[in-house]
Amino acid sequence: MKTVHRVHFGDCRCMRALPDASVHLVVTSPPYPMIEMWDPLFTVLQPAVRSALDRANGPDAFELMHAELDAVWRDVHRVLVPGGLACINVGDAARSIDGSFMLYPNHARILNALLALGLTPLPSILWRKPTNAPNKFMGSGMYPAGAYVTLEHEHILIARKGAKREFADAESKRLRRESALFWEERNQWYSDVWFELTGSRQELRHGSPRRRSGAFPFELAYRLIQMFSVKGDTVLDPFLGTGTTLRAAVAGARNSVGYEIEPGFRTDIFGGLGHWTATANARVTARIEDHLRFVDRCGRDGRNLRHRNRPHGFPVVTGQERELQLELVERVTALDPESVDATYRPVPPRAAEACPLRTVPKHSSSAAAQRKLLL
Repeated sequence: MKTVHRVHFGDCRCMRALPDASVHLVVTSPPYPMIEMWDPLFTVLQPAVRSALDRANGPDAFELMHAELDAVWRDVHRVLVPGGLACINVGDAARSIDGSFMLYPNHARILNALLALGLTPLPSILWRKPTNAPNKFMGSGMYPAGAYVTLEHEHILIARKGAKREFADAESKRLRRESALFWEERNQWYSDVWFELTGSRQELRHGSPRRRSGAFPFELAYRLIQMFSVKGDTVLDPFLGTGTTLRAAVAGARNSVGYEIEPGFRTDIFGGLGHWTATANARVTARIEDHLRFVDRCGRDGRNLRHRNRPHGFPVVTGQERELQLELVERVTALDPESVDATYRPVPPRAAEACPLRTVPKHSSSAAAQRKLLL
């Protein structure tokens, strides 16, 4: 198996290199309007933004910034396949301009833009970020009526193009079955509140075009890719930044493409391809270890697992997990200065005696011990 991952250094408001209906999933986080670190970018894209800020007209600046993002969402709609999904991570902004404090609801403004394009909104996710100190506050401190709640969450908006995606031919059905989630993963990941993910490191290397990035964590991109696409699909990130979405796509055996307006990020994106392999394999290994721990707990609790996963040999809860198949990355290789490919090898099958099909005994091998069979 092989996947390809390409970066286009250009403006994502017009993604000319991407044909219509060529992308199965979008995973991205745009620059957040009215967050000060993004003022210079929006001012370059639309000089009227600077004028609105200088006039202390926050609502005008907010709308002008979103008008630039609207062009991106139009092209996202164009490149999505029928039934394709867009997952957009965005935070709201709270800001004082000329002494006037106001919330700028970025998630609502983007959702309205998606609705205007004809995309179908689906239940979204609140990402509760455990990054703010518990005693942080805004406004009048201990005095009521003049204090404001702190913003400690971001939104992951999810929207679909058209009707539910069809998997009509035998090959697409096979890839969908192999892309299944573990029962226990499905129960955790499809919650509408994610609170166990920590934010990504924001500081960039010396020489990067920006001092800080707006990167989301690898786990956020990886989960969304596993939840809303299948193996061999193409994942797009129109605001690629340092390349997290590409690395998550490699780990999930999906193809990917990214747009990034700043060519100075080339080194941040493509540096250390060996780390891409290590990161991917660590995440795949962790999924299997987590499942084996779950199997162990079921055994201790006397719970019967009635199905067996065929490729890996361990018990699973549902019949839909029987063909779930994970791959390890063999290597990631540069094809040219703006693209890489990834090749894969199968995860070794589990020893059948390690996980009997019915109730797993208390003396079964621990997940840590079985890890040696993976690599």
